[in-house]
Amino acid sequence: MSRPDLLSALRESRPAPPPELRERVRLIGSAASAPSRSRVTRRRAVIVVVPVVAALAAAVVLTQGSEKQPTPTPRASVGAVEKAPTLAPALGAEAVPAPAGNRAQRYSATLELRERSDAALSDATKRATEIASSLAGYPLRLDVHTIESPGSADLVFRIPRVHVEDAVRRFTALGTIVSEDVSIEDVQAQVNATSNLIARLQRQLGTLRVEEQTPTVQRQITALTARVQRLQRGRAATLSATHFATVELRLTTESPAPAPVRHAHGPLHGLGIAFHWLWIGAVYALALGAPVAAALVAVWLAARRLRRRREDALLSRS
Repeated sequence: MSRPDLLSALRESRPAPPPELRERVRLIGSAASAPSRSRVTRRRAVIVVVPVVAALAAAVVLTQGSEKQPTPTPRASVGAVEKAPTLAPALGAEAVPAPAGNRAQRYSATLELRERSDAALSDATKRATEIASSLAGYPLRLDVHTIESPGSADLVFRIPRVHVEDAVRRFTALGTIVSEDVSIEDVQAQVNATSNLIARLQRQLGTLRVEEQTPTVQRQITALTARVQRLQRGRAATLSATHFATVELRLTTESPAPAPVRHAHGPLHGLGIAFHWLWIGAVYALALGAPVAAALVAVWLAARRLRRRREDALLSRS
C-alpha cells in the first residue's frame, strides 16, 4: 500500500472520542479558566474600593476645613484719623482718650446707656441737658421716644473740648454703660499748611504793593487779597469746629439679648461625625462604583460565554 493510500485510510478510520473523554476535557478547560476569574474579581474589588477611599479622604478634608476657620486679623487704620476702640462697660470714663490741648483736633464720642424704665430714661435726658449747659455746652439734637416700648432717646451735644472728659464721666453715671466709642481726628497739619500758605500770599501782596500800581498789579492785589481772606475764614472755621467736641448719647430701656447657650458635645460626638461621613462616603461609592462594576460584570459574562462556545466548537470538531 502506498503512502497516500495509507494516510487516507488513517483519516477515514479516525476514532471518535468517548463521552467520558469529552467531559474530562471540559473539566480541564474550566480549571484552566479559574485564574482569569480571580483576576476579574480582584479588578472589581479595586474599582469598588478606590471610590470609597477617595470619598472618605474628601470627607476628612472637608471636616478639617469646616472645623478650622481662619481667625480674622484686625487691621489698623493709618492716617490723620485716630479711632479709639470701643470700650467695655467695666472700663468706665477713666479710659476715654483725652484730647491734646496744644493741637487742633476734631473730637467725637458716642455713649450708649441702658435705663431701668421710661421714667428713668426721661430723667436721664433732663439731667444730660443740665450737664451740657453747666459745662458751657449746648444740645445739637434731642430725640426722645417713650410712647412705644422700648423707649429710646438720641441726644447730641456740643461740649467745649477742654470739658469733654468731665462730660463723658458725668454722662456715664446716668445709666448702665452698654458701649463707648471715641473718634479723634487731628487737623493740626491742615491748619499749619493753611497758615503757611497765607503767610506766603501776604508776602506776595507786600511785594506787589511797593511796585508801580498799574491796572495789572492792582488786579493781582485784589485777587490775592480775596484768596487770603477765604483761607483765613476757612482756618477760623476749622479752629472753631475743633474748639467744641461732639458727644452723642444714646439711651434705651431695652435689655440686651441673652448670649446664645452653647451645648457641650458628648464623648461620642466625634464617633457620630465619623459614622456620618462614612455613610456619605458609602453613598458616593455606591453611586459612582455601581455602574462601573455592572459594566465589568457584563464584560466578564460575555467573555465567559464566548470561551465556552469556543470550547464546544473545539470538542465538536474533535
